[in-house]
Amino acid sequence: MYRVDSEVGALREVILHRPGLELKRLTPGNKDRLLFDDVLWVARAQEEHDRFAALLRERGVTVHLFGQLLRSTLEIPEARKYVLDRIFDDRVYGPLAIDALRNCFDAMDPDTLTDHLVGGITKREVLDRIPEPRSIAFHVLEPDEFVLEPLPNHLYTRDTSAWLYGGVAINSMRKKARMRETVHYEAVYRWHRLFAGASYAVWSAGSVNGPATTEGGDMLVLGDGAVLIGLSERTTPQGVERLARQLFAGGEVDRIVALRMPQARAFMHLDTVLTMVDPETFTQYAGLGMLPAYTIRPGDTEKELHLTDHPAQDMHRAIAEALGLPSIRVLTPEQDVHSAEREQWDDGCNTLAISPGVVVTYERTVTTNRFLRRHGIEVLDIPGGELGRGRGGPRCMSCPVARDPA
Repeated sequence: MYRVDSEVGALREVILHRPGLELKRLTPGNKDRLLFDDVLWVARAQEEHDRFAALLRERGVTVHLFGQLLRSTLEIPEARKYVLDRIFDDRVYGPLAIDALRNCFDAMDPDTLTDHLVGGITKREVLDRIPEPRSIAFHVLEPDEFVLEPLPNHLYTRDTSAWLYGGVAINSMRKKARMRETVHYEAVYRWHRLFAGASYAVWSAGSVNGPATTEGGDMLVLGDGAVLIGLSERTTPQGVERLARQLFAGGEVDRIVALRMPQARAFMHLDTVLTMVDPETFTQYAGLGMLPAYTIRPGDTEKELHLTDHPAQDMHRAIAEALGLPSIRVLTPEQDVHSAEREQWDDGCNTLAISPGVVVTYERTVTTNRFLRRHGIEVLDIPGGELGRGRGGPRCMSCPVARDPA
């Protein structure tokens, strides 16, 4: 049964995505457009990711690799049609190229199709398969320009779908470079044999939400019907409002605490600055400070929500109340402002709990790891010299689909 009842309960099953062709397509010229700050050494990144997956398996976690899930899904004709119908839009590719491009992709076997849906395809690669379409839009492309851009952010499986108690939010993504990811997850959850016969709710129906965006890196499952959400540069208030109505109507969530975050890349998602490490403990980036908070509860009718404002100084108190605790413990290493900023850049706060008080981190965040250990947290560190260049840590790279209560 797929459900996630906490941030820190025993992790049972998780989706990861092993980096591949899509990261080999990153260049100094396109990395910013594709939301990366650096170009990764892909072979080393794969080694590091394999170590991450092996560590989880050693701890009894079942690891599902997203590339394999998508390949199996694309073997199903209805799923293949669904994905290609949503990608090949004449408003994007022009009406004169659309049939030829669609036929090109239709002719691919599932392995090749998966590689190009995730890794992208250039004009030159298209012309290796089909004659040039009589299309202005296609003709003006340079030979090595992308007809379909790569999706290197598939590495961060946390964001595009997020399991909240007995259901999944398939998220509408904020940035253009990630929008196609949603279509892949919609198909996997609808048709893959692991999920097609399972019983679970869908809290957010993906791309139909349009600009009302939510991303899983901003969502923390506090437990016992509570959710913590960051209002970040990627998760909008209107997206949270739509999600809250779905969650409350489902009956499994009765309170959400939303934090108003700085709208900056350094605070891209809530889990880059704040994560949970045991049932009453969080690790928080020193530079985050205290944020205005809002407690959202069901209103008197389905069309209403009840909102309570909390001043910034009461942020931790609002989270504690949602957890039903008198207070929470917040661990922030004492270090100078420059060291703290470096550790946050290296995802020091982006911990993945695999059981209460046991977390996975990057080994490079030495100060944070030492501080957590000193406060009784078991830290399992993994190499992240290359993976860390993507500005996402172990939590970003993992989408739990089955986790116990804390």
